[in-house]
Formats: sequence, C-alpha cells, structure tokens
Amino acid sequence: MALARLGQSTIRRLHRTLYPPPPPAGAFKDYHGAAAQSLALVRACAYGRGLASLTYNDSSVIGHRLGGPSPVHLVKVLDIVVHLNHARPMSTATASKVPVGAKKVGLKVVMMSPGIVFDPYSLRERIPFWKRWFTLSGWRRTKEDIILEMKNAYAVSRLRKKTGYTKKQFYDQALKIYKEVNTLMAQGDISSLRKMLTDRMHSTIKNELKRRQSMWHSVHWELLEPAVSIRTLRARMIGLDKNDLDKAFIQLTLEFVTKQKFEAYNSQGEVMSGDKSKEVLVKDIWVFERSLFHPGAYWRVCGRITL
Repeated sequence: MALARLGQSTIRRLHRTLYPPPPPAGAFKDYHGAAAQSLALVRACAYGRGLASLTYNDSSVIGHRLGGPSPVHLVKVLDIVVHLNHARPMSTATASKVPVGAKKVGLKVVMMSPGIVFDPYSLRERIPFWKRWFTLSGWRRTKEDIILEMKNAYAVSRLRKKTGYTKKQFYDQALKIYKEVNTLMAQGDISSLRKMLTDRMHSTIKNELKRRQSMWHSVHWELLEPAVSIRTLRARMIGLDKNDLDKAFIQLTLEFVTKQKFEAYNSQGEVMSGDKSKEVLVKDIWVFERSLFHPGAYWRVCGRITL
C-alpha cells in the first residue's frame, strides 16, 4: 500500500504544470513610483522657478535699460545644438540606459547636469521710446523685458545666498576656465577637458577637435591678459523640485572680449592659417553651469552660443 501511494504521488508531480515564480509584491509599485518621479523631474527641468524683486544692477547686461544691449558681433564661437532627451523613466532598476548628464549611483540616477542650455541668450530688437510707451505691442515688450530681468535677478540672488557669489570672484574664475579650456583645445587634450565641461559639451568639443585635426596638424593659441571686458548677459535657475528651491542648477551666460593670437600648421610645420605675430580681438559667449545641491559642486562650461 505504501508503495502504491508513493507511485501515485510521483505521477501527480510529473503531470503538474510548472509556472515561473510570481514577481515580488512591490515590484510594480516601485517601477511606477520611479517613473512618476522621473517624469516630474524632467518637467521641472524645463521651467525656471519663482520670481523676485529686481535688485541686481551691476555693470553688466543684467540690469540694463529696457532698450536692450547693443548688438554683439562674434568672431569665434561654436554652435551648440541642444536636445532634451530625458522623457524615459530614469530608474536604473528598469532602464538600462542613463540620460545624458546623469550618472548611476547604486540603484539611483543622480542628475549631474540638465544637459541643455536653458533659455539661451539672444539679441532683442531695440524699439523706439514712443513705440514702447504709447503702443500696445510696446507695452507687451516692456512686460517681457521686465520678466526677463526679474528671472536674472532671482537666479543671481539664489546663487549669492547658497554660494556667497560675488561678480569679481566669479569673473576671475570664469576667465581662468576660459583660458584653460582654449589652451587644452589647442593642445588637443580631450581627457583633461572633461573636468571643466559637462558631458554634452565635452562630446561637442571632442567632435570639433576631430574636424580640426582633419585640416590642421597643430595650432598655436595665446590669450593676452587681462581681458578687454567680461559681462553677464543672462542668468537662469533650473529648478528640479518645486518644493525645494535649493535643488537646482544655475546657468550664467558671459560675454568675453579678449585679445588673442592664433596660428595653425600642417604636418610639415608650415603655417596654414592665422598669424601669431598679430593680435586679434575676439568676442565669445559661453554658458557656465553650477549645481546648488551637489556637495563640492563647481563651475563648468555647458555651452557656447553664436548669434
């Protein structure tokens, strides 16, 4: 009898259908929670947070008269193409790819940079006094200009509060970065450039150097200090969390007017372009970025703008 019962039990096990074990109870909850948080983060990146009173009025374009700055003529700048490609969930538990500007830390994705130049600076057409104050379109334009200046002031005030920002100290640091980046570019040192550029900007510079090396074997670049002028064209704050104003990135757009020397050579050492015995006046527009919430955050170049 015992042998018969053992045989029947064995037969039932052989005919039993095998199914894979069910997923953990919190798996779907974790996935949808991470996706919702990631979507909220992406949406927040597209908008600056808050307004404040217009108090910043140093000798820069921030705080200029409502007529707008005079046109800027650029001699040497690099086009930067900006794409927002963060629409996918950012949970590493479900996504194998990490968005540009983010890094994996354990099972979390840490946003190291928004990966875009938010609200890029552009020249605004000057309008006459009578049109500004005595036409409906002029009133609309005045309102837009005031809002832009309030955004500038708010970004600078948050930066000053969180980091102790001063214009002179930042300009000295920005010029140092400007000089070092251009020097490393002239030397073709891609690896050393990484620490001073965001990931997207590093990729842009890397492609630019490849194109240059296809034409010239080497180049000579020299900056004559001090700079002729440095001024702030735009300040923007990119908030990531509407409930936490400190969780944000600051982007400052600077115009550098400097005297430089440049000369390019072929593989035989012959001059192909430029003349290092002559000084050239150059205007560049660069965008610098800094996190307000990462420990040990520092300024990096996130874009260059051409008008």
